[in-house]
Amino acid sequence: MIPQVHYLHGMKPQQFCKWHGVSCNRAQQRVSGLDLQGLGLQGSISPQIGNLSFLTFLNLQDNQLSGTIPSQLGSLSSLNILNISSNLINGLIPQTILNCHELTVLDLSNNLITGSIPENLESLSKLQIMKLGQNRLNGVIPNSIGNISSLTFLDLGTNTLTGSIPNELGHLHKLQHLELSINNLIGTVPPSLYNISSLVFFALASNNLHGQIPADVGFTLPNLILFHFCFNEFTGPLPPSLHNVTKIQSIRMSHNFLDGTVPPGLNMLSELTMYNIGYNRLVSTEANGLDLITSLTNSSKLAFLAFDDNFFEGVIPDTVGNLSTRLSSLYMGENHIFGSIPKSIGQLTSLTLLNVSQNSISGEIPEEISKLSKLQKLLLSGNQIQGSIPAALGSLTKLINLDLSDNSLAGTIPSTFSNYQSLQSLDLSNNKLNGSIPTEIFSISSLSSLLNLSRNLLSGPLPEEIGGLENVVAIDFSDNLLSGDIPKSVGNCRSLQVLSMSNNSFTGFIPEQISNLKGLQSLDLSSNQLSGSIPSDLGKLGGLQFLNLSFNDLQGVIPNEGIFKNASRIHLQGNSKLCSSSSSNWCQQQSTKHGKKISTSHLIIILVAICVAVFVLVIVAWIVFIRTTRRKNTAKVSANSNSNTNIFNGLHPLISYEELFRSTENFSTSNLIGTGSFGSVFKGVLGDGMTIAIKVLNLATHGAARSFLAECEALKNAKHRNLVKLITSCSSIDFENRDFIALVYEFMSGGSLEDLIHGARELSILDRLNIAMDVTSAVDYLHNDCQPPVVHCDLKPCNVLLDEDMNIAKVGDFGLAKLMVDQEPSSSTNWIKGSIGYIPPEYGYGVRASTRGDVYSYGVMLLELLTGKRPTNEVFQQGLSLEKWVRMAFPDRIMEVMDPKLVTSYELITNGGLMISTEKQEGCVISMVRVGLACATDSPEARIGMRDVIQQLKDIKDNLMKPEVDFNVV
Repeated sequence: MIPQVHYLHGMKPQQFCKWHGVSCNRAQQRVSGLDLQGLGLQGSISPQIGNLSFLTFLNLQDNQLSGTIPSQLGSLSSLNILNISSNLINGLIPQTILNCHELTVLDLSNNLITGSIPENLESLSKLQIMKLGQNRLNGVIPNSIGNISSLTFLDLGTNTLTGSIPNELGHLHKLQHLELSINNLIGTVPPSLYNISSLVFFALASNNLHGQIPADVGFTLPNLILFHFCFNEFTGPLPPSLHNVTKIQSIRMSHNFLDGTVPPGLNMLSELTMYNIGYNRLVSTEANGLDLITSLTNSSKLAFLAFDDNFFEGVIPDTVGNLSTRLSSLYMGENHIFGSIPKSIGQLTSLTLLNVSQNSISGEIPEEISKLSKLQKLLLSGNQIQGSIPAALGSLTKLINLDLSDNSLAGTIPSTFSNYQSLQSLDLSNNKLNGSIPTEIFSISSLSSLLNLSRNLLSGPLPEEIGGLENVVAIDFSDNLLSGDIPKSVGNCRSLQVLSMSNNSFTGFIPEQISNLKGLQSLDLSSNQLSGSIPSDLGKLGGLQFLNLSFNDLQGVIPNEGIFKNASRIHLQGNSKLCSSSSSNWCQQQSTKHGKKISTSHLIIILVAICVAVFVLVIVAWIVFIRTTRRKNTAKVSANSNSNTNIFNGLHPLISYEELFRSTENFSTSNLIGTGSFGSVFKGVLGDGMTIAIKVLNLATHGAARSFLAECEALKNAKHRNLVKLITSCSSIDFENRDFIALVYEFMSGGSLEDLIHGARELSILDRLNIAMDVTSAVDYLHNDCQPPVVHCDLKPCNVLLDEDMNIAKVGDFGLAKLMVDQEPSSSTNWIKGSIGYIPPEYGYGVRASTRGDVYSYGVMLLELLTGKRPTNEVFQQGLSLEKWVRMAFPDRIMEVMDPKLVTSYELITNGGLMISTEKQEGCVISMVRVGLACATDSPEARIGMRDVIQQLKDIKDNLMKPEVDFNVV
């Protein structure tokens, strides 16, 4: 770069002062400035530039310069402006740059610079602008920056800076622009920063900061135009004074833990262009509903509005149509919005994105949406929308994503969808759509991501025109009433990776043309009426990882190459006429042997009948046993519980039956929060206002007494932040003189992990990772730090409870727990402990409970947390389990089996501006799945320990939260 620099120093002035970008002073005719920005320059910066001793400005931005910053720049004692931004400069910031005492502008942003920010920056006492953002700087923010009193602009964003924000930055009383976003900063925001009244631009987004935002921030920072605190861990309410800053243009506080209501004053923000408070814990009162929409109608410049993933409740007001005509993005998803979508929505003619998904919206889709001619994404999934799909929606020709899934839409699919020549993803699944699939759907050649029409009532044959979808990656027609032959033209869908047509009534042969789909990874044609043989060329599809042809009428020899060599990846059950190549003669014999041997299905029926008879006999014997031993067990519990009550000394005092009776309003069903094998759990409020959870043992249930003692013993010495706290117990008699025993726990208002996984709420990968780490921490403590160690024996999502803000997860229900003495259980019982789906396979063979059994249960739970599927799901039959199902997809197809709410959250997070790429999040998912599979392996000896699990999860989180380089500033 600048090969002529060494000439400039020795040439005659008239030879270079007229060169482009070269400035000279008039007196000595020496080079005083170089302005070479945006010229496409390559190479490195010559060290000889330090010879231009009269240089006052050096502008080299917007080129392709590489190499390091030469230390010789420190010789330029007259330099006022140094701008090398937007290049490919690497290496460290040279210490010699601190010798440029006349610098007023230092801009090294948007490069590849590494290392830490130099100390002793106070030597640059005249510096007004410092831009070091969008590099790879690490270490802490030097306190010395706070001594540069002339500083008005400080940008350190998009690096990997750590530590806390120095309090000394609050000394910069002239500071107008502060950008610290996208780093790894921790701690609270120094109060001094909120007193820099000159601040106009205040951005701390995407760090690990916490604490409350001062209520008076709008008064102490009256000149704010931009306030970006999103993607942190701030708590407390929205600062009401912020809405008093009438000139503010951009407010972003999404992805925090803010609570309370939206304060008044939004109607005063006429300059507002961005208002994003999504992904918090904000609520609306019944009286106010969605009044914030009405309040924002005065913001005529508003372009982006997001309040998704909160707890706003109410009806979308008609005033939504009075929002700014510039509004391009409107996020209202994942709240408690009900009622219908108002017709006035059609007045927002600049909208490119409308997201009202995952609410309780009813009514029909208003045709007025068709007036939104600029709309690119229409997301209405997960509601209760009824009626038919308006044909007028076909006028939205710029749509790239249309998602109407999980509603109650009926009628036929409009043929006007053929107008979508930019559409990439179409999801109409899980509705009540009927009729045939219009051929016009298959003329949307732009479909490149997804065509999902599954779980509807579509009927008739599949049109040959399906072959026109040459670019689509995934097609799902499963769970419909489709019939006829599978068109041979499906082989023209050359980009197809996933094809599912299961649970229909397709007949005929499997088209050999499917073998033309070289990129196919998953093929599911199960539960149809297909006949003929399996095309041998399917075995030549090198990328095929999952093949399900079960429950058809296929016959002949099963191919023996490719995927057919791996029995765990193919499903052929329910095809009685298939045979392996090693027993091909058997195929020919089957037609003459029908009725001569008992079929597998008949044998199963006989075995089931025998099992039922045995089960009935066992139940009868059990009832007799209960009646004769109940009193003896009860007396034993009473005696033992009295001796165990001392374990609660120093905690909450022992509690009476009468107080528990009052606290639960006579054990009202309205306070019933759960039932289990050995009793029921009630919510109660004690006289001192303390909310508790009361587990009342049903002493008539076999094992309840043993459960009580096990729980007391397990928790006697166990104390950990991720274990549900046992407060006290009650052993008494009720008002009808019956024995009464209860355990009193802290109340976890966030409910169970079971409810969270299988509810409507979307959980980001970070949410799931944090929960998994909490559970791991608890189990690791039980196994490795308790004396003696404790085996929980019943790890599953319903036994993991969360607080209201989902900040912490705790393991509870120790009714089946076992103490380990010398690495062996304290009891010799071989009773299978646990819940179906989570029980380790060795327990079924009489192996005693062990910590390795807990590891297996934890692994299944982790896989459930990621996939959203219970291990008892009906799809897991014929030897297929959740662990095997996930293992079949791992790692290349793993995203196909993940929880759809998790996959959707990637898009929502990306659209919301999160600076963690989808690729990095998917890498995190793969790593977590790997941990789950390492835990849930069948062999106890092959399972990793909980201490290894927690270390691996910590490493995964560290990698996930490490910012990337090439992101734009939030």
